[in-house]
Amino acid sequence: MSAKAKKSQKMTGVIGWIDERLPIFTMLGKEYGRYPMPRNCNYLWSFGGMSMFMLVVMVLTGILLAMHYTPHIDMAFDSVERINRDVNSGWLMRSIHMNGASMFFIVVYIHMLRGLYYGSYKQPRELLWIFGVVILILMMATAFLGYSLVWGQMSYWAVTVISGLLTAIPLVGEDLMVWLRGGFAVDNATLNRFFVLHYLLPFVIIGMVVLHVAALHITGSNNPAGIDPKGPQDTLPFHPYMTAKDILALSVFLVFYAVFVFFYPDALGHPDNYIPANPLQTPAHIVPEWYFLPFYAMLRAMTFDIFFISAKLIGVIVMFGALVLLVLAPWLDTSPVRSCRYRPFYRQFFWLLVVALVVLTYVGGKPAEGLYVLVAQLATLYYYLHFLVVMPVLGRLERPRPLPVSIREPVLGEAS
Repeated sequence: MSAKAKKSQKMTGVIGWIDERLPIFTMLGKEYGRYPMPRNCNYLWSFGGMSMFMLVVMVLTGILLAMHYTPHIDMAFDSVERINRDVNSGWLMRSIHMNGASMFFIVVYIHMLRGLYYGSYKQPRELLWIFGVVILILMMATAFLGYSLVWGQMSYWAVTVISGLLTAIPLVGEDLMVWLRGGFAVDNATLNRFFVLHYLLPFVIIGMVVLHVAALHITGSNNPAGIDPKGPQDTLPFHPYMTAKDILALSVFLVFYAVFVFFYPDALGHPDNYIPANPLQTPAHIVPEWYFLPFYAMLRAMTFDIFFISAKLIGVIVMFGALVLLVLAPWLDTSPVRSCRYRPFYRQFFWLLVVALVVLTYVGGKPAEGLYVLVAQLATLYYYLHFLVVMPVLGRLERPRPLPVSIREPVLGEAS
């Protein structure tokens, strides 16, 4: 490139002055402007950007809500009602934040299912995938802590039940429960701890997102074909091609989000959580938020003891083990092919996994009795079989379809 061309690209004005001393704009141009993306990435690749958007929304609205919230058991519920009724635009801030938690989990769950379908966890993206699972775990912890801050009847008893699960851990369980609660009962110390942790954990998530994006830009993005780009003919610059696609996808998502914020702000919440917490009255049926239901169903599905291990401890192990399996997915899957597009037999098992998760979500919101327990046990069994049996065994036995020579070939319908 000639010196004249280089000069024409040089930034001027205030931006140029800043960039000479701190080349942040040059870095952004490299990582989000000229960054090469596989040319066959579809709209499922927009959910990562949506997740980052939702993280920003949740942090900003959370900071605004924290200015008006009172973390005291005698005033917490009333302070939330005051935000809804008396604070200027408080109802809007809370509706965006409360429904934003559900929207955040929707886009993250789709983002992770896309990764499982197209094999985005396989070499060389193992660390990228692990960072993503850690982000999911931190999101769950943050959401659980935030749910407790309402100090309604359902959130109070959810905290009581979930923190009480720690007592199932041998030797240290009782001490862990007391440490988490700040005492032997769920009380003011518990609410204060949960408020501080709920405020701090999003910034930990931001740090993990930075690592996640850094790992992505080092290894490069996966694509629906599951093959690596062979050259410039297989890629497109992130801007304007991917930014245009992501903006359109985000616009559609925001319409869906706005429907809940403005028309059905309480549709995703439980009616009992609009009743002040009462330690002397246990709800007939304790139900967490919908995004916890698959794991809650796994917990309650364990109704039997195994030797000296209690059903309660088995449930805790199974619930947290479901997340551990996600971390181990890069090593459990033995197939040399990444994308399910070229694994027709395994693709059927993948959709069985999706069905199992939907079933667990449904039965997790039902009473733990009768047929619901049996269905939860069967769905949990398949979840574990999928990772521990189907992935390692089928990966060695299945004969996948031939992979394309290059990304360009299936996209443009021509040989490379």
